[in-house]
This record gives sequence, C-alpha cells and structure tokens, in this order.
Amino acid sequence: MSTRADHHDLRHHGDAELRDAASGLVDLAVNVRTGTPPDWLRACIAGSLTGLAAYPDGRAARAAVAARHGLPVERTLLTAGAAEAFVLLARALPVRRPVVVHPQFTEPEAALRDAGHEVRRVLLRAEDGFRLDPAAVPEDADLVVLGNPTNPTSVLHPAAAITRLARPGRTLVVDEAFMDAVPGEPEALAGRTDVPGLVVLRSLTKTWGLAGLRIGYVLAGPDTVAALERAQPLWPVSTPALAAAEACVSAAALKEAEEAAVRTAVERTHLLAGLAEFEEVRTVDTARGPFVLIRMARADAVRARLRTLGFATRRGDTFPGLDREWLRLAVRDRATTNRFLQALDQALTAVGG
Repeated sequence: MSTRADHHDLRHHGDAELRDAASGLVDLAVNVRTGTPPDWLRACIAGSLTGLAAYPDGRAARAAVAARHGLPVERTLLTAGAAEAFVLLARALPVRRPVVVHPQFTEPEAALRDAGHEVRRVLLRAEDGFRLDPAAVPEDADLVVLGNPTNPTSVLHPAAAITRLARPGRTLVVDEAFMDAVPGEPEALAGRTDVPGLVVLRSLTKTWGLAGLRIGYVLAGPDTVAALERAQPLWPVSTPALAAAEACVSAAALKEAEEAAVRTAVERTHLLAGLAEFEEVRTVDTARGPFVLIRMARADAVRARLRTLGFATRRGDTFPGLDREWLRLAVRDRATTNRFLQALDQALTAVGG
C-alpha cells in the first residue's frame, strides 16, 4: 500500500534534507544531538567488535533497560530503533480501527498502511497550540498512536491527558523518543504499569547520536511484548547496538543525558527569543523538545534560500496537519543559532523582495 496519503509523503524524513546536499550545510533538519556519540560511548561500541563472531546475546542489555525503568524484563523488548517497533506493532497486533494523532512522526502511519490497515487521523490544531484533546479520538479506536513530546510540534502533553485515552480493548502507543531530551522527563509514562494497554517506545539514537546504529526499545505488558517478539526476526539487534543500549542506561549516562537536556532547554529559549524578533515568523512557543516548529508565508522559498546560505531545515508539509508554511528547526548551540538567525534575516529579505 502506498505511503503517500493525501499529499503528504509519509516516508520523507529530515535526513533527506542532507542526503544529496553539498557538503558544508549546517544541519538543523535532523533532531540528533550534535557532538555525539561521546568518546566513552564510541569506545564502548568499538570494544564490542571483538565479539562479532558470536550471535548477539541481548539478555544483559534487556535487563539493564528494564532496571532503568523499574520493570521486569518480560515488559521490555529491544528493537532496531523505534522505527522497527512501529512495524512490529502494525504487523503483530490484531488491529482493526487504528487512529494516529497528528501532526507527529509519520512512520507509525506508514507502517500501519504498509500492513494493510486503514488509518484514521486526529488532527491537532495550530489554533489550540497543537495540544491533545482526548475527546477528539474516536471511542471505537482499538489502537491510538501519539508522540510525547511530539515531533514536529515539540509540544509536551500532560500524562493525565494521555492516560485518559486508555481503556479496555485499546492499545495506547506513546512515542517517547525525545522524552530524555526534556529535563526531568515530566509527563513520562515509561515505567507505568497501571495504564491498561499502554505501550511506550523509546529511542537511544537522538540523545546519543546513534541513528546509524539503530537501537530503541518497547515497554509494554508481557503479552504485548511476547507478541512483538514473535514477529521479530532472529537476532534483530546487533552486538554493538546491545553494548550501546546497556551503556546508555547506566547511572553515569543518565546523568549526562539530563545535563544535555538542561543545556538544550537553555539553547531552545535563546532560539525562540531570536525568532520572536521576526514579525513574519510565528513559533509554537510551548516547545519542550530539542526542536521548534515555526510558521511563515512562503516557507518553502525561505527554506530553499537558507540552503544557499548554508543551512538545512526540515520542511513541514510532509506531516499531516501541516502545510508548506511550516518548518522544523533543531536546537543547536548559541553560536550556530546566531548564525542561523542572521541567515534567516537574509532569506526573509530576499524572499520578501
């Protein structure tokens, strides 16, 4: 089944903004933290290479992830990134009436469509700040998917609002790929066992710069985990990825991630303050993730102009619920942000003229 639904290309992701680009573009399109992976993590991954002759053994990494969230191992499943988890959910669960809350990461809907499902959408509105309205989700939905904080809006939904969506006979999938980039992880549902049908997805690729390694995990009830595990191929997570998973949930790594989240929050505030100086630009000011969503007239032309000035940004019109007036910007360090704001000023002037 096609993953082009309406006019939205569900398989377009931020890396496409850089894949065929000339070298030297500053990357504001991909939400992976810069300067990663850190040296200690590189060394850990390199050290695992001596064991490549053996088949991967995920028991230690799985136990470490489970312990990080205070869960038994049977509630934890390691995956080749969160993207694999979306495919497993679409193929392994007896879904009949799936609903995806948009705008959000498009891979969940693409995976459901590829598995033959007819997907209904709930579109959150810019006028409401893209906040979740649980009443907007159809009562008969047996699978509901949303992100928190949501990509690309950067909105952090209250856990209480999300859990209102839970009910018997429904699987509630919450993509928390960016939750570890929010200081203190408020509103996190990872580790909760009191919410019926809850499935939480986590990624280790964003904070730790492991997009090329592919590592994430699922937290869910034992029956759901068992069903997803049966749908996985043998040895789905490589030995280097398992080593990374175990290392990234250590106490020292969690402390480092928290410190990085605090720095990102400071830099995001600086970016939003700079964007507020432009009358032409509107921002989603409630942003809590490591990226912000902005709106302006002729954003596609501004994006093209920014590329000539050395900056790659993420187009918004591939996300259901958004159009060509939207761009997503990754939060970077202050010096990079200041250079970008100067380039944005030039781009807006050129396009406006």
